[in-house]
Parts: sequence; structure tokens; C-alpha cells
Amino acid sequence: MLENTSAILARLQESHTRFVRVVWCDNGNVIRGKAIYIDALARQLESRGVCAVGLSAAQQAIPVVADAVAPGSGLGPVGEVWLVPDWSTVQSLPYAPGQARVMGNMVKDGQPWPWCSRQFLKRMAQRAASQRLTIKAAFEPEFYLLRRDGERILPADTTPFAATLAMDQHQEVVMAIAAALSDQGVAVEQYYPESGPGQQEISVRYTDALAAADQHIIYRETVKAVAHQHGLMASFVPKLFESHAGSGCHLHLSLWQGDNNLIPDGNGGLSAVAQSFTAGLLHHLPALMAIATPSPNSYRRLRPHCWSGAYCAWGMDNREAALRVPSNLAHPSPTHLELKTVDGAANPYLALGGAIAAGLDGIDQNYRLPDPVQQNPGALSEAERCDRGIALLPQSLATALAALEQDTMLLEALGKPLAQTHLAVRRAELVAMEGMTLEAEVELLRDRY
Repeated sequence: MLENTSAILARLQESHTRFVRVVWCDNGNVIRGKAIYIDALARQLESRGVCAVGLSAAQQAIPVVADAVAPGSGLGPVGEVWLVPDWSTVQSLPYAPGQARVMGNMVKDGQPWPWCSRQFLKRMAQRAASQRLTIKAAFEPEFYLLRRDGERILPADTTPFAATLAMDQHQEVVMAIAAALSDQGVAVEQYYPESGPGQQEISVRYTDALAAADQHIIYRETVKAVAHQHGLMASFVPKLFESHAGSGCHLHLSLWQGDNNLIPDGNGGLSAVAQSFTAGLLHHLPALMAIATPSPNSYRRLRPHCWSGAYCAWGMDNREAALRVPSNLAHPSPTHLELKTVDGAANPYLALGGAIAAGLDGIDQNYRLPDPVQQNPGALSEAERCDRGIALLPQSLATALAALEQDTMLLEALGKPLAQTHLAVRRAELVAMEGMTLEAEVELLRDRY
């Protein structure tokens, strides 16, 4: 048995772990897992030095709406892959004593399986590394705390943005979430009640790309589990209530070489490489939305005047632009980019991997970044937006999927198998949810995301 797995097994046994969940996130953005009992894990590691759980290949073709394979996905009842633990990610679960979690990589015949979203992000991070770039990132999720009132599901409070009353009302559950995240190595940075009643935001520190996506899986699982233990429900669904704010999952990105942040130019603007990276994101954004805002429900949130980034534009501290460049007290500033058109329906490995691919293409093609938009683009006239090249982003999943099908670069980055299956899964969801009311969508999705 390999020395590192031997030490891991000993640590799990000493902490009285009984089950180890091997976790993956599918194309429908459902976090799934298979749990290995500690004695079986010990036998596998001692006899073979490795551990894996079998998985039907068709699991990557299951949409969020039903436990059935999406038509045209390229996957079916024949085929087995192996979910191999990445032991560098193993963590005891503070909210589930006796259990641990480890992220899994999908492998077939000893090689990375092309349908594995985690392997896709690893490839994109390696592509950046081949250009001497390190991508650092953090997801910034918003979520609602909900309570049951008879047959109704309601927001857990009625307070406005950043109300300290909400901090007091939810002090116990928020403190428990923060402690559980910290116990799992996630660095919590800031908390405040968001715009909607019951809506929360707990931000975490950036890290390397793969770890950032893993961290987001940990975040979602922890928030939902701890909320449940406190008699509440937590949901990351993009649009839960017609009259209340939607929930985004903004993606923060920065480019590094060694210890040098390449985003600032030293004069309060973006460096040349950051400009090209940002231009690539804007160029591919209509297609990227089929990956980053991939639910019909997502487009109920993405509307002008809602601070959701409905226009294909960028700006300094502009919360109506799809790409915001935040300022801060650091010198030099800015330090990173914020992509606002990401939400809780997105598989984080696909969303971040797609964003990296788009940005690197901007560098490779030397795309020119248009002028920043320093006002609400929705307040401009149609003629003014046309003159400045400010386009409204896709307002439906169907439009975004059509854009992705025409985006050769993103399709090639995903690889034909993963691209085919992702498109099939999202088209199956689009068909199944066509004509649904918001209430029906929420009933279906509330516990999935």
C-alpha cells in the first residue's frame, strides 16, 4: 500500500470514520456520491494499493429533471467507469460524524474519462500552465434560507439587504456554517444578508482553479446540511421568488505568474494580458452561458436592471455589466475579474473550465477589449447600445445552447464526448421544463441545487 494512502487510512480509522463518500458533480449539476465502508476501503488499499468505486457511464447523461438518460447524449446502459478518489481532498465531515468526503476523478482503462467534468477543469488549468499562467478563482454563491409553514415554503426572514436583524436571527446557523467550512479548510472571508428576504452570502477566499471548484462543492454540501440540522432549507436555485432577488454565483478570476498578479497594469487599469483574457470572455460569453447559466430558471434572473449582468459588456465597478472589474484598497488595483453570469445551476468544474478556455483564447487570438461601460447599459437607448457594440446576452437557454453549438473553440475545449452529453442533458431539461410556471420549476429544483 502506498505510504500516503496508508497514512490517510490510519487517520480515518483514528477519527472513527465509518463511511467515505466519493463525490462527483454531474452535467445536471447534482452533487452525487457513493460511500465506501471503512473496512472495505482498508481491504482495497491493502490488497491493491488503490481504491475505486464502479459507476454506470450513463450517470453523466442524467438531467436534473428525471432519473433517465438524456436522448442523444451518446451514453446508455452499457459501460462502466471508475470513480477514483483524489486523496489530497479527503475531509472529515463536521456535520456528519463518522463520515468523510473525497473528490472523485472518473477513469476508464486507467486513463482520464473524457466525460469527467473535473478532468476537464484540470486540462484547462494545465493549458494555462503551458502558457506560464496560473488561474486563481473563487465562487461567490448567494443562497436562500427557507422555512416550512404548513404546505408552504417561505423565506426564513423578511429583512432587507445587510440588515443586522437578519444577522441576529440567523446567527446560530451562520456561525455553524462558517465553523463547518473552516473545519474543512475553506477560508471564510465575509458574510452579510443579501437583497432578498432570507437570502445570504458567505464569501470565501480564492485559491487555485481546481481547488476553487472543489471548494464550491464543499460549500454547497455544507450549507445545505447545516441548514437542515437547524430546521431550515437552503437553496441555490437562481430564481426562487418572482418578486425577490435572484441568486447568482459570481466567479472571481485572476491570472498569476509565480507570486505576481497579472491583472493590474499599475495605473488603476487592466494589464495587456488581462485585457485580452477579458476580451476572450466577452467574445465567448453568449455560448459560455449554456454552461454557466444552464437552466431555464437561470434566465428568469438574467434581466436588465437586476444587477445580474444581462449585457455583454465590462466596466469598472459596474454591477450591471456581465464582467465587472472590482476596485479595492490594494495597490496596485484592480486585482481580479468578476464574471456575474454564473449561477447555482452550473457545474463549477464546467463553468470555471469554460471561462478559462474563453479567456486563454482571447490571449491566443489577441482579442481587443472594447471600451469599458461606466453606466447602466439598460439605461442607454437601443441606438446608443448599437453604436457601442453592447449586446443583450441570451435571454433563454435555447438561445444560449444554440450559441454553444456554434462556438467551435468551446466545443473543442470540452471535447466531443463531454460537449455532446452536456448539450443533450441541458436540452432534455429545456424540453421537460417548457411551459412550467416559476412555482413548478422551484418545486422541482429547490432541493437539487
